[in-house]
Amino acid sequence: MQRNSTQYVLFFTMAMTVVVAVVLAGMYSSLKGIHTANERNYNKKQILSSLNQTADFANKKADKLSDDEAAQIFADRVASTIIDAYGQPVEGNAEDVNMEKEEKKPETDRVYPVFKYNATDGKSYYILSVRGNGLWDKIWGWVAVENNDVRTVAGAAFGHKGETPGLGAEIADNSGWKAKFTGTQLYTPDGKYKSVEVKKGGAQNKMYQVDGIAGATVTANGVSEMLDRGLAVYMPYMDEERK
Repeated sequence: MQRNSTQYVLFFTMAMTVVVAVVLAGMYSSLKGIHTANERNYNKKQILSSLNQTADFANKKADKLSDDEAAQIFADRVASTIIDAYGQPVEGNAEDVNMEKEEKKPETDRVYPVFKYNATDGKSYYILSVRGNGLWDKIWGWVAVENNDVRTVAGAAFGHKGETPGLGAEIADNSGWKAKFTGTQLYTPDGKYKSVEVKKGGAQNKMYQVDGIAGATVTANGVSEMLDRGLAVYMPYMDEERK
């Protein structure tokens, strides 16, 4: 076969394609464990960051923890369960629940992770995961709820895929704004679920509202809708925990 022939060129191209595919497959397989571990540790810090307003994280915020520190806190202080769409516990590891994948399932087939953090001062908190839509793409969050009454928000953290820096991205970047969720309520005094609203123009009732974000009305509305719809799924389970 001549080196400058068409057959040679095609054979060489096919051979190189196979070699590259094998190398990439080997690299993916060898690095998959590391990637999975890194993703888990990142998620742990994000989950714990909903507790940044609590005493355990007064000196070092959860998102500033090292991977080893976050993993150790989870091992020592976090218990978890999975619930179905009706609030009933099901088998599985809550850390394996991928909310992005769950969102693609029919609502009745989805499962949701519940994390319970046992603090050093004897208090405990439930951490609930929610997911919704911002202005440009998906947004998500974690809401910590005090265990003593299972209705008072102890803190919240948020993330996004493509919100505008300085505007919608403030849901993740503005620690002062996130701190406003602490102390808000998920139930009215007569026991009706209410959630927390991000209020354009400023909170009028700080028990159930937090200030909006200037110039980010659509993102703020997305957070309100995400919390109202997303937290409602957990309420049957939380009602049982309250008893």
